[in-house]
Amino acid sequence: MHDGYHGKNPPPLVRPTTAPRAARRRNPYPLWFLIPAAVIYTVLFLVPTFASFYYSLTRWSLFDQQFIGLDNYIQFFREPGLIGGLTNTLIYAVVTSGLKVVLGMALGMLLTSQIIGRGLLRSVVFFPVLVSTIGVGLTFTVLMNPDQGLINKTLALVGIQGPGWLTDPSLALLSVAFVDVWKGVGLATVIYIAGIVSIPHEYLEAAKVDGAGRMAVFRHVVLPLARPATVTVVILSLIGGLRSFDLIWAMTHGGPGFTSDVIASVIYKQYQAGFYGLSTAGNVILFVLVTAIILPLFYLLNRKEVEQ
Repeated sequence: MHDGYHGKNPPPLVRPTTAPRAARRRNPYPLWFLIPAAVIYTVLFLVPTFASFYYSLTRWSLFDQQFIGLDNYIQFFREPGLIGGLTNTLIYAVVTSGLKVVLGMALGMLLTSQIIGRGLLRSVVFFPVLVSTIGVGLTFTVLMNPDQGLINKTLALVGIQGPGWLTDPSLALLSVAFVDVWKGVGLATVIYIAGIVSIPHEYLEAAKVDGAGRMAVFRHVVLPLARPATVTVVILSLIGGLRSFDLIWAMTHGGPGFTSDVIASVIYKQYQAGFYGLSTAGNVILFVLVTAIILPLFYLLNRKEVEQ
């Protein structure tokens, strides 16, 4: 049989240059190692989530329940405070996440530069993250008191009459948002520090050799290469802002009136009034809202990062 080979020995078998992808990526641990984590995730997250969807369709108490369909959702959207709470939630989330990105980047740049006491300043910036949210809220409630608060007393020393930070309907929500930024900017700063430090020095040195100034280096080198840190800060801050409750409740209880109510505080007020099914429907609405905003944004930001 003629096969085009005239030598005595058969040609060597051609071996694939790369191993099969499945073999190269074989997990060294058996899959059953995942069972404990899967059980915990199912019990603590999946079961309560699906139970919430079911109970939002009922009128329930501790010992009784009655299926009523979508009545809870219809009633919730008829609540007069819902539209205001939804608007306040979006304002609060945008303000807090935007300020955390800007201040976190600025502090990250400062705390990665050659300044005196850099380690101490990093600790000072991060310290508020470790403090209890309720404790921060109660402390700033005292500090922002319009008559006896330290902030207004300090302003009075320089001839400025301080406003009612938490009693003025036009300032209450923003005042709480600024306290939220003060408490959470440390985490954003740490994320930015990690992102800036991970930038290869070769890029920075090449930019300086080309004659780029500080602003040019920041704009064309640091800002693009720190994009993963920015995406992380934006996503985490938005999730926290959309779900915020404890700080607002500790400082204003949604007041004065309903001017600083967010969706979470509206839900809690329904629960306090004994409308458990209605408050459960509100929780489902909040879950859907956060998911509808975060997932597309996360996909969009990561797709732009890959394209760049």
